[in-house]
Amino acid sequence: MTNYAFIDSQNLHQSIKALGWKIDMRRFRVYLKEKYGVSDAFLFLGLIPKFHGLYRQLGSGGYRLVLKPVSFLPNGGVKGNVDTEIVLHAIDQMPNYDQAVLVSGDGDFASLVRYLDDRKKLEMVLAPSPRSCSVLLEKAAGTKIRFLHEQQVKLKKKRTP
Repeated sequence: MTNYAFIDSQNLHQSIKALGWKIDMRRFRVYLKEKYGVSDAFLFLGLIPKFHGLYRQLGSGGYRLVLKPVSFLPNGGVKGNVDTEIVLHAIDQMPNYDQAVLVSGDGDFASLVRYLDDRKKLEMVLAPSPRSCSVLLEKAAGTKIRFLHEQQVKLKKKRTP
């Protein structure tokens, strides 16, 4: 069985950070493979040149990066919305996978989740935590949703001295 993961990196990062810990992306990649049989993990990110080293590290850690140019806001913030890219990739790649794992708590993906589930292509939605997960996404996923905060012991980045 061939399963693909589609990961909303900004949602994952911000939601886990709000819980007070950092996810170890190498451990997460292993978790996706072992728990859900994920052969290809697409990680959607905003492209910021100063993070070139991070992108290289993530790529060597087993992720297939999908980078989108960002907009720099007047307040110094960055906007790199990747929702459309995730939906397009999940649908475009459907002939290549048996089941999809969506990693996000964003309610904008409720229709994608219903679409995949109707076609028997949804393995699981992995949302960072119940408090950062949209009710719309939870409803669309039904019983096919799990929360990563429950896996903190397995996925938490270990402190380096």
